[in-house]
Amino acid sequence: MNRTIPPPIKDAVEFDIKLKPYEKFTLDNGIPVYVIKSEEQDTLQLELIFPAGSWYESESLEAAATNFLMKNGTSKRTALEINEAIDYHGAYLNRNAYHENATFTLHCLTKHTEVLLPVLQDVILDPVFPEEELQLYKQNQKQKLAVNLQKCDFVANRFIDKYLFGEFHPYGRVSSMMAYDALQTETLHAFYQKHYTYNNCRIFVAGNMPANMLELLNKHFGSTRWNGETSHTRLDLPVQPAEEKKFRIFNDENGVQGAIRIARPFPNRYHPDFPKMLVLNTILGGYFGSRLMSNIREEKGYTYGIYSQLYNFRQVSAINIQTEAGRDVCEATIEEVYKELQRLQNEAVPQEELDLVRNYMIGSILGDLDGAFQLIQRWKNLILNDLDENYFYNNIQTIKSVTAEELQHLAKQYLTPGDFYELVVI
Repeated sequence: MNRTIPPPIKDAVEFDIKLKPYEKFTLDNGIPVYVIKSEEQDTLQLELIFPAGSWYESESLEAAATNFLMKNGTSKRTALEINEAIDYHGAYLNRNAYHENATFTLHCLTKHTEVLLPVLQDVILDPVFPEEELQLYKQNQKQKLAVNLQKCDFVANRFIDKYLFGEFHPYGRVSSMMAYDALQTETLHAFYQKHYTYNNCRIFVAGNMPANMLELLNKHFGSTRWNGETSHTRLDLPVQPAEEKKFRIFNDENGVQGAIRIARPFPNRYHPDFPKMLVLNTILGGYFGSRLMSNIREEKGYTYGIYSQLYNFRQVSAINIQTEAGRDVCEATIEEVYKELQRLQNEAVPQEELDLVRNYMIGSILGDLDGAFQLIQRWKNLILNDLDENYFYNNIQTIKSVTAEELQHLAKQYLTPGDFYELVVI
């Protein structure tokens, strides 16, 4: 080997990416378990997922409140005892409620799995929603909301979603002081009983599992039909976007900058244009070297950062361009955004830029597949959206093969400035 000669550079697009398959098991009561094994480190990630997001609410905020307070007291353990049991073993238990799903995720050392699973079982199967914990939750959330409502970017995020989807749609609904005040223990318990049931549960496990992992899962989650059996039909709720498209909101008279949101509805991930649009969005504002960043941050100096993104919601998606800029340059920033949209419509993307973005996107995917925890997240997104590995490979192929002409056609179809909602909060 001649070490004076550097090895040849291999572009990311030249790699043949393979998605490592998962193993699937079924507990005695029918709960599916998806597993990615790895012995690189003695750590484990265990995630339980339920259809218990805001989509299924009958009263505002009940999904998030139920998810949060399940960890704050059972018939056997107080909130303090639950947290101490988890912290003592150097573990942490996250819970989150999204639009469609709610999750509980345990991260721990493999050797502590057997000790921690009974605690997780209590949280999932035996929450009691103590009244004092609910009152504390209301107080804390209202204080956070009061502080956040003084921030222009927080207010902008609330309003743009309402304009895109409608204030009564789960994607556009926002929190309020009145909604927090209206939360009741009985309401949360009823929501829990309906949505956190054995037949609605799916389990994802990644990492170095103990040899008796399936036996432990069966013992704590698979031996009974806990909470009974319920079924849920996904409602096709109507999206009701705002009729007007240009908004200016004055939120902080002493503020020095404004929050800008330029967004429009877009089909969801099942639409054939979605994978190609991911490439176009990356060119526009999806990474640090994007056109929006090069123009508005690097050349004009209007902002520290500007990005565009595609929402990955289940029912409908959206293209959202967001930034914060000085009050005196907010309107100029919007003008430059529209210039970049029109440039993508009028000029084909140069091959050199397209190749750079291809390599960036494939490289990012390679990074996302590095390790069992990242792999299980990729599979989870596919499984929860009723997709398989073909969707993943088709997206890879689209990134590698989409042409500048196809991207220009997409830009003409989806990046017309007049189709966007325009919001500035100052």
